[in-house]
Amino acid sequence: MRIILVFALFLTSLITSPSAVAAPSVASAQRDVNRLRTLAAEKFEAANEANIRIKQLEKENSALVAKEAVLKEKLNASSEILARIAIANFQGHGFGKTVDLMFSADPTQYLSDASVLEIITRGYSQELQEFTRNKQKVEASRYVVSDKTELLKREKLRLNKEVASAKTALAKAEKILKSLKKEDRERLAREEAEREDKILNDSKKYAASYAGDNSRGSIALKYALKQIGDIYVWAAAGPTRWDCSGLTMRAYQTAGVSLPHSSRIQVKYGKPISYNALKPGDLLFFGKPISHVSLYMGGGKMVQAPRPGKRVEVVKLTKRFGSKPFVGARRL
Repeated sequence: MRIILVFALFLTSLITSPSAVAAPSVASAQRDVNRLRTLAAEKFEAANEANIRIKQLEKENSALVAKEAVLKEKLNASSEILARIAIANFQGHGFGKTVDLMFSADPTQYLSDASVLEIITRGYSQELQEFTRNKQKVEASRYVVSDKTELLKREKLRLNKEVASAKTALAKAEKILKSLKKEDRERLAREEAEREDKILNDSKKYAASYAGDNSRGSIALKYALKQIGDIYVWAAAGPTRWDCSGLTMRAYQTAGVSLPHSSRIQVKYGKPISYNALKPGDLLFFGKPISHVSLYMGGGKMVQAPRPGKRVEVVKLTKRFGSKPFVGARRL
């Protein structure tokens, strides 16, 4: 009897123990989902940078391959000249080592023999030097193309890794939501929709109140404000879907400024501006490494496409955007 009582108490302690596995609370689930969605946005911005590097490397690689083809043509032309010179030398001086050239299936390859080239060097040094220079250029080009190709492979691996990490974070967020009870999940969705609707209504009011001027920053800002309510989608740059750097890129395009689709590269454009000297249209950068960009609206507010699950919005500017510190501003 005593043993049964002890066992029953043991089972009760397991059920009520704090260490027992339990479904996450609605509040903690919301925090985790927001954190994971923000992490996904960070990974997507890293992927944007990798995408740009890949395109640049592909462009450089194509140019190198084309240049190598031209060099090969010059090398072949030099080889043919030397072959004709060697044959003429043989015909004018009788039999010798060059008789082998007459019966060679590949005269150009035969000319790599130093002893054959030595025969014609004295009379035709200019042609020989041209051949040698072209040969060295082709060999150097091959090394450069090989290095660029390897860099390209590594950058593509990096891109795939960042995208996979972002998708994993979003999948974890979805898993957390599915772990909640149906009524809790519905309540969470309803509360989130109410918050987003309030942000949307406030954002539209802020956008309507902005007059601006004809400066580049103001033109870019007006364009961004017209996108209020559009949803966040990674790598999107309009017309109705955006990620953070896609929005700033397209906004400044309307003002005649060309920017890359990456917050980490956009920060290299324009001139640095201190936090206390901001003007409407200035680009604001957050995160170490940088993973978010927005536009300053004035009045202590900014417009942005923040992360998956959110829409283009106007929010208060602070020196931290979630867990990301403000790292600088640029004026274009």
